Amino acid sequence: MTDDYFSKLRKFIYEHTGIFFADSKKYLLESRISRRLAALHIPDVAEYLSYLSNGGVSNELTHLVNSITINETFFFRNEPQLKALETSIIPAIINKRADGTQIKLKIWSAACSTGEEPYTIAMIIHDKLMQRHPSVNFEIVGTDINTAVIEAARRGIYRDYSVKNVPIYYQQKYFSKDGERYILSDDILEMVQFKSLNLFDRQAMKGMTGFDIIIAANVLIYFDINSKQTVVTSFYDSLNSGGFLLLGFSETLYGISQAFKPVHFDKTIAYGKE
Repeated sequence: MTDDYFSKLRKFIYEHTGIFFADSKKYLLESRISRRLAALHIPDVAEYLSYLSNGGVSNELTHLVNSITINETFFFRNEPQLKALETSIIPAIINKRADGTQIKLKIWSAACSTGEEPYTIAMIIHDKLMQRHPSVNFEIVGTDINTAVIEAARRGIYRDYSVKNVPIYYQQKYFSKDGERYILSDDILEMVQFKSLNLFDRQAMKGMTGFDIIIAANVLIYFDINSKQTVVTSFYDSLNSGGFLLLGFSETLYGISQAFKPVHFDKTIAYGKE
């Protein structure tokens, strides 16, 4: 792939998804789209770009996105963050609304890949918080731009890598083993709703409202500064007052947004909307 065609393809991807491929990622992008060229029987990137610009985008964009997005995750990935959710963030939100009536607490796992993150949160809520807070209706939503991983998330079937951090107690309580497959229990599957969503699509993001907690771990690293600001602004609009945005281990809102207030917990930070 020539530098010129790399730039054109990168621009196309960026305009449609906000995902930015740096110059150093040229060969990664080339290897990832090779499967699309083969599937379409298209010989090179030049003809692929022509196909996209001449009406092919409506059929091809989903397949292209599924090819270029990276989906590595596992259960119980960020222990300090999970502990803060269980012991501090979720109880604090509930206590602010405690008036004896039924309340809804909405949690959104953005760019959730194959579902390990929202299902982890569901297990913690099911095991630790539901009996403690019977008046709370917990609603968990997982979204990803990649339609293939969303379908895998809905199935709830995993391999050794995904469950490597799952405590034995949770494995025994919420998984059944079938050969090398770990099958998640219906109790947990039913707690999470999944849908495909492009975080860079401002119109689609306007439909994501009323959330108390948004977890966007290892998402912003795929965007340039302008895309980051666009997505974070949408997250802010999606949160209720008093809600929290949580990022990945090494991610920060520094230089991206001053709308949130950093709130420090043990070994982790959340960003609050006042």
